[in-house]
Amino acid sequence: MSEPNAIYDAAIIGGGLGGLTLAIQLAKQSRKVILFEKEKYPFHKVCGEYISNESWDYLISCGIHLDKMNLPKISKLGITASNGFYLSHNLDLGGFGISRFTMDNLLVEEAKKLGVEVHENCKVSQVNFSANSFEIQSSIGITKSYYAFGSFGKKSNLDIQLNRDFTKEKKRGSSNFIAVKYHIKKTFNSELIELHNFKDGYCGISQIDEDKLCLCYLTSEQNLKNHNNNIKEMEAEVLGKNPYLKKIFTEATFLYGQPLTISQIRFEPKSQLENHLVLLGDAAGLIAPLCGNGMSMAMRASSIIAKILPKDLESEKDRLIFEKEYQKIWKENFILRLSIGRIFQRLFGSDRITFWALKLLKQFPTLLSNLIGLTHGKKF
Repeated sequence: MSEPNAIYDAAIIGGGLGGLTLAIQLAKQSRKVILFEKEKYPFHKVCGEYISNESWDYLISCGIHLDKMNLPKISKLGITASNGFYLSHNLDLGGFGISRFTMDNLLVEEAKKLGVEVHENCKVSQVNFSANSFEIQSSIGITKSYYAFGSFGKKSNLDIQLNRDFTKEKKRGSSNFIAVKYHIKKTFNSELIELHNFKDGYCGISQIDEDKLCLCYLTSEQNLKNHNNNIKEMEAEVLGKNPYLKKIFTEATFLYGQPLTISQIRFEPKSQLENHLVLLGDAAGLIAPLCGNGMSMAMRASSIIAKILPKDLESEKDRLIFEKEYQKIWKENFILRLSIGRIFQRLFGSDRITFWALKLLKQFPTLLSNLIGLTHGKKF
């Protein structure tokens, strides 16, 4: 349980990269921080595990000694159309590969060392704001905090409790997606990240720690329904039409048995603030996989919050100034990036459009460099 009668400076709901790095930075400012995570560390998450180098220095500042971990350095991009047309390009900024199983566990251990009160297997059911502070109902009871931050991923029951716009009647033209992730072993160039297109979806593959590869793909729920809700059948009949994916699925050794999956993903805009609950990561911006790197975007948001959070947490005036400033800086950093990612999202997954788009970009490599640059931020 949280400390009896204690009121925390910050309560963080969701212990992913955004939530954990925020907890660490606030703890380093001597803030009293509590963090709720519904799972038990360490655990796997559905996501690609390429992290842009824009986050390298920030993670080191959070106590993660990346330079001593011998992680794969990724500097090249390969993209295929579903017919096998291949486009290669250098990544100017580049990134590195590491599993969420490893990274999240390193971060939570660092947070605990700094005095963050971490509650695992702890689900938050309600967040209420009144009298300039929060009451948070969770598995451990009621917790009071001056500020609260939501970093709880793509979908959460809290979204419904907060009555967020995107949880209401489904908008015309919106679609649900599913994501599927494997860890595999296969001969692969450790400097490379590849994106392979197929009908109504795309698949990323890159090397991570322990000589493994992360293979993660996104597709429409309708694609799965069209194949009897059978993932293996869909992979054989749809993904397998791309010769590169067919080779990967045929030759690779798949680890851990069944894949990790997540469903009911919808790529629609979200707010960064709900009744004074400050949101970051997927909870704030609905980060599409083609925005460059959603994990770096979540961590950048945590960096922004830590820099501008008021010293006087009891001041209503300072709270309103902070909220306005956070939304302003968030939009300055992410709106264009999200827009470019959504353009890529529309281009990918269509056999004909993807093929001709890649052919065009092959003729104009500077244009491709500029587009990639727009999906990546500078180091922070």
